[in-house]
Amino acid sequence: MTQQQPPLVLDPTGADHHAEDRALRERGPATRVDILGVEAWSVSDPVLLKRLLISPHVSKDARAHWPAFAEAVGTWPLALWVAVENMFTAYGPHHRKLRRLVAPAFSSRRIAAMKPAVEDMVTALVDRLAGLPAHEPVDLRQELAYPLPIGVISHLMGLPEDQRDDFRDLVDRVFDTTLGPEEAQANTVGLYELLEQLIAAKTSAPGDDMTSLLIAARDDESDGSRLTPQELRDTLLLMISAGYETTVNVIDQAVFTLLTRPDQRELVRSGAVTWEDVVEETLRHEPAVKHLPLRYAVTDIPLPDGRTIARGEAILASYSAANRHPDWHGDADTFDAARTVKEHLAFGHGVHFCLGAPLARLEVALALHSLFDRFPGVHLAEPADQLRPVASLISNGHQRLPVYLHAR
Repeated sequence: MTQQQPPLVLDPTGADHHAEDRALRERGPATRVDILGVEAWSVSDPVLLKRLLISPHVSKDARAHWPAFAEAVGTWPLALWVAVENMFTAYGPHHRKLRRLVAPAFSSRRIAAMKPAVEDMVTALVDRLAGLPAHEPVDLRQELAYPLPIGVISHLMGLPEDQRDDFRDLVDRVFDTTLGPEEAQANTVGLYELLEQLIAAKTSAPGDDMTSLLIAARDDESDGSRLTPQELRDTLLLMISAGYETTVNVIDQAVFTLLTRPDQRELVRSGAVTWEDVVEETLRHEPAVKHLPLRYAVTDIPLPDGRTIARGEAILASYSAANRHPDWHGDADTFDAARTVKEHLAFGHGVHFCLGAPLARLEVALALHSLFDRFPGVHLAEPADQLRPVASLISNGHQRLPVYLHAR
């Protein structure tokens, strides 16, 4: 293997990400890839990836550390992923400032306080499922995996009921990597228009929600933590999109796995494992995000095989490939909720570790418990191999998850 090896072109449709992940691992701990026309180093070795994720020599600030930024913003369909101004793309002290503003919303005390509300949402959704015609198929992605996280993030952020579907449609397209540059740009315009409407409404009538708190941070001149208008918009965008899209996929993948692995359902039923064990193994086995763009080398970074990620080159965290690396989990392709080593990178690692991880874990565990308790006979309405993935090299879920809720 040489540094001149042609880049592996990642499939924008995500049609077979397991085969793609194997190809990445076969090319070494890191390899050149083409992600919708932009070249980057995909890192699939978990040891190397963890080291890079905590390295001060790796940045998420494209403006400061990616020479290709100016060109990419005008032509790349994923420009929004690198151009936003929030903690997702911040580096160093700026990142610490932005994260400090958001972190209180996801404190253990705040999550514990939200649990009753999440339980009520789960109960209402499962009650609604119980009222549907018994012998008609139900799309659980549409009827459970989507509405629960949207309901939770709306509760946290204070999203009006009449804006939720619009946010969902627009955020879905942020993760759709089959869009062209013009489509992606139009979607970005629509997102910012909706965010401005939300900001205007909460400025006029603040509430007990995170949006109102962030607006107050924009207007607070008492210290150096004041948010700029762009940082406010992009922080709201990050919390709304990351707050539901990824959790949708974890619920989807966990339900799908339990419907195709009756032995794993039996482990839960017998008490050998918990719902929390199922959640952790789902996060490892089928993480909600396959590849996360982008990071950048602040200086030359030597690789274990003698090659070098040069200063200014882009780095792609390939979480799904890393999670199934055989050097980390020898039987990595097997779903095993009783696995003793539960470590994974589904929520990232280091200073950018996902703040919403505890809330996502809570939502998924409650949804699984309630669904399988109420409908012990639930089963797929179509063969598993006929279910298609969402059109994305980032997002990892199914387009539909059709089931019959009752036993045959």
